[in-house]
Amino acid sequence: MWWFQQGLSFLPSALVIWTAAAFIFSYITAITLHHVDPALPYISDTGTIAPEKCLFGAMLNFAAVLCVATIYVRYKQVHALNPEGKYITKLNKAGLVLGLLSCLGLSFVANFQPKIHGKQVFWIRLLLVIWCGVSAFSMLTCSSLLYSGSFGSNVVQKLHWNPQDKGYVLHMITTAAEWSMSCSFFGFFLTYIRDFQKISLRVEANLHGLTLYDTAPCPIDNERTHLLSKEF
Repeated sequence: MWWFQQGLSFLPSALVIWTAAAFIFSYITAITLHHVDPALPYISDTGTIAPEKCLFGAMLNFAAVLCVATIYVRYKQVHALNPEGKYITKLNKAGLVLGLLSCLGLSFVANFQPKIHGKQVFWIRLLLVIWCGVSAFSMLTCSSLLYSGSFGSNVVQKLHWNPQDKGYVLHMITTAAEWSMSCSFFGFFLTYIRDFQKISLRVEANLHGLTLYDTAPCPIDNERTHLLSKEF
């Protein structure tokens, strides 16, 4: 068994490798296109101009997801090792909140660079991201409390809930937060409608052979002749 196959050790490893790759790839792209100076530029400068900012943003978004997962697993580990320590529990929860806020900040860095929009679109997207962050935090917090073992061991497989059941309120908050987070995703993607109105795709077909089995290069004039001939 490899070291990264032991337990969940792949999470922090993937987080570090992926984030470093985001910095390195955007740096190489920016240097190749002469957008920044090679001698130790700011990391943010290597993700400012297209196309490297697109790569930088996409990779940092996934890094934020890995960061959330890593912080949450660490929170559960500390909680399991110190279930009775009130002081450590408070510090652990504070660390979880700060970690999730850091992940949210990482997502902000990745997504709020373009200057082609007015302030209205910026504030709409900012509110949607805050909405998504609050929903995700509520879902993670309530689900961790629900599955902590205080409400029974069968809550994970439980599909039917009654108001009289223990943990019913936490269950309803978790499910509502999950639906709310999904709606925030929908709203965020809807803000791209005006962006995509400025984009058009064109497909160009090039025939590289006269038959399906011929791989020899074919001149453009001959392509058009054969395509328009009745024999073809």
